[in-house]
Amino acid sequence: MAVLDIRQRTGWLFAIFTVAHLVLISTQVKTRGVPLFESVTFGAFAEVQRGTTSAVGRVRDTWQNYFALQQIRRENEDLTHEVAQLRIKLQTERAVAERSRTLEGLLELRSQTALTTTGAGVIGGAANPEFRTMTIDKGARDGLKGDMAVIAPEGVVGRIILPTSRASKVQLLIDRNAAAGALIERTRAQGVVRGLGTSRLQLEYLPSSTEVKVGDRVVTAGIDGIYPKGFVIGYVESVQRSGGEYSDIVIKPAVDFSSLEAVLVVLTPPPTVAETDQAVTGVEKDAGASAAPVAPRSGTPAVSKPRVPPVAETTAPAAPASDVEPSEGR
Repeated sequence: MAVLDIRQRTGWLFAIFTVAHLVLISTQVKTRGVPLFESVTFGAFAEVQRGTTSAVGRVRDTWQNYFALQQIRRENEDLTHEVAQLRIKLQTERAVAERSRTLEGLLELRSQTALTTTGAGVIGGAANPEFRTMTIDKGARDGLKGDMAVIAPEGVVGRIILPTSRASKVQLLIDRNAAAGALIERTRAQGVVRGLGTSRLQLEYLPSSTEVKVGDRVVTAGIDGIYPKGFVIGYVESVQRSGGEYSDIVIKPAVDFSSLEAVLVVLTPPPTVAETDQAVTGVEKDAGASAAPVAPRSGTPAVSKPRVPPVAETTAPAAPASDVEPSEGR
């Protein structure tokens, strides 16, 4: 055993001296002007440095990317929340802009008309589709009464049928029980516009000799004691004749009743036809004759009570012959 230990020690010493000798020789041998030992040592350490740098770089990039992703995630959440808030703000601003345009139209209409009016907001509609009504936020304490006309910048809306202290119910002109005196603006022919309970109106009691075209504008005649004269009702959408008579004249309302937000209520009663003609022609009417009710002509059809508002049955003076033509053959 001692002999073997001596031999192993001798072998180890021989190997060490051999390596040391090779190192000494390599320090003296040069390749391209650089010692071989230095070249080999530098190459070995360079590879170690390369691997270490690469590993450290991967760890650093992974760590930085993790925190960068966390930061991006937080920024993304903040941006998403900000976009949601901006969308809500945009919708609010659009609603305010639409409201401003509506109020601007009402103010313009109020400034253009000589009637005394008051603005009101729409706060509700009819629960029953058979009765086309809406509710406004002003009532008797604001001076509102029954049968007052309700208008909008686009045209006629309807009339008040049930005023309370703080709100009022408005019967829309398209209600099946609503009616108004009307005339075709182009020909000045008079008739009665009746609601159909839908989004359309019907023009009745029009003389057969009158020319009616699609697109004709229909305005209020001012003979019913409710609606002022000259306000737009709608436009002729279709015309049908049967046996020389007008069997069906459909009117498309000028007002979009489904999008009403604010309206004007006419506080003063509209002037009668006789008063309007007197202001235009300057001719003085006989006081006794103007106060007495005038019977309709034999050729002029009477409007049934369910169709014409109650105020229309009061003793209002009849229209002059230039505006009301007898209906022939009706």
